[in-house]
Amino acid sequence: MEDGHPFIDYYSVLQVHPECNARTLELAYRHLAKMYHPDHPETADLESFNNIIEAYSLLRKPELRSSYDRLFARNTGFSFTPKESARPEGRAAISDANMHDNILMYLYKKRRECTRSPGAGTYDILRTLNCSDEHFEFHAWYLRKKGFIEHTEDGQYAITVEGVDHVISMSQTAEKRLRITQWDDAEPQIWPEREVASGMAS
Repeated sequence: MEDGHPFIDYYSVLQVHPECNARTLELAYRHLAKMYHPDHPETADLESFNNIIEAYSLLRKPELRSSYDRLFARNTGFSFTPKESARPEGRAAISDANMHDNILMYLYKKRRECTRSPGAGTYDILRTLNCSDEHFEFHAWYLRKKGFIEHTEDGQYAITVEGVDHVISMSQTAEKRLRITQWDDAEPQIWPEREVASGMAS
């Protein structure tokens, strides 16, 4: 690729986040290779199958992946997280809670917009929410244990009924807090007019 060959986004080929671990890389490879294998006439795709083999053959080797990551960063502008960096412990729980809400809201919108195909792949979620694969494994584990998300038949993530209820409940709570803040900040004589306007709008 550095000798004149066009750059290939191997992470997109395997549908994984650029910072995913070796286990996730292997699972993605096995899943896609099986799907596009010539022995499966329903989903066979020789070109995709060969691209998957090529991508995994390179990324599975740490030294080659390290070199590729530098090339990947130059071609895509992606910034890899420094290995030694870590978030302060005091902010970890709050950050996790925010990411849980973001994941649920993303999957909520997916299901609401496309009921027949409500799932989202790991790579799409990580790319959209800018979350590392290592952190996402924890978030996915937690949300699945809570019953808020589930795996679809094709291996994607989708929000459950419990997850939808949670998103609605959280949205209602946030709206109530906003109203309380508005009441605290507003002058008393202004509120009757606002309530009338609100009633007309609804």
